[in-house]
Amino acid sequence: MEYAEPMLDIVFSSWVALAILSIFLIKSAVVFVPQNTAYIVERFGKYNKTMEAGLNILIPFFDRVAYRRTLKEQATDVPSQSAITKDNISLVVDGVLYLKVLDPYKASYGVDDYIYAVTQLAQTTMRSQIGQMDLDKTFEERESLNTNIVTSINDAAGPWGVQVLRYEIKDIEPPRSVLDAMERQMKAEREKRAAILESEGERQSSINIAEGEKRAQVLNAEAEKAEQILKAEGEAQAILAVAEAKAKALKVVGDVANTVEGQRAIQLELASEAIEAKKAIAKESSVVLLPDNQTQAAGIVTEAMTIIHALNKNKSSASES
Repeated sequence: MEYAEPMLDIVFSSWVALAILSIFLIKSAVVFVPQNTAYIVERFGKYNKTMEAGLNILIPFFDRVAYRRTLKEQATDVPSQSAITKDNISLVVDGVLYLKVLDPYKASYGVDDYIYAVTQLAQTTMRSQIGQMDLDKTFEERESLNTNIVTSINDAAGPWGVQVLRYEIKDIEPPRSVLDAMERQMKAEREKRAAILESEGERQSSINIAEGEKRAQVLNAEAEKAEQILKAEGEAQAILAVAEAKAKALKVVGDVANTVEGQRAIQLELASEAIEAKKAIAKESSVVLLPDNQTQAAGIVTEAMTIIHALNKNKSSASES
């Protein structure tokens, strides 16, 4: 019994050690890889396999995870740098680089630090692209500049298993003297546009005024024409009315003149007018011309009295009846 207890302790300790070792081995052998992540496994220092997201098994003491690469899109700042344009203007340019690992194996063994390598490549490519453009073009064609930089980087970064999705220039800072000149140029351009707009406004206003005056003159001429037409039509209608009235009067006179009484009335009227004319001549002149037949005046008066007496008699007969 004295020897049994130490043996039991040794056996128990062995089992405990074995359990701990088993737990350690299981923990070392079972690896859970997160989503959008890849693990590079080496066996005895040599590439063995690439573990993807999910449950993976390793051989303890033989395999090890050498690199952990994220497959998500990554944003990296490109530090500010100087660049000289085609027209010899020095600029300070910085940007943002968006990249993604496509091949974890190449990103691990093709380059030591792919983010640093791509950033340096972006800087050199940006300097090269800006050197081919004038200052004005760097502001106007920023989108084209970004596209050219992305294309150039992807051509060189293919062996690294990395793809540059896009590159964005954050800021372009020209020298202060250039900024002042650009500000004066923009001010002059704004003043020029303002002067052009003002002159265009004045020209349009003059055109509108001239068209208004022309329209007013046309309307006035049309109004005068219409007034003259209406006046002429009125005068024509008045003349027609007077002519019609005279025609009716002459017709009535003619109808009456066809009767005996009418003839006598006409003779009486003529005799009265002759007497009045002679009176007027007598008033104006001391010489009075008498007709050759001295009894003609008396005959005219007598005939006129006879006509008046006949007319009165006819009126009396008509009133009694």
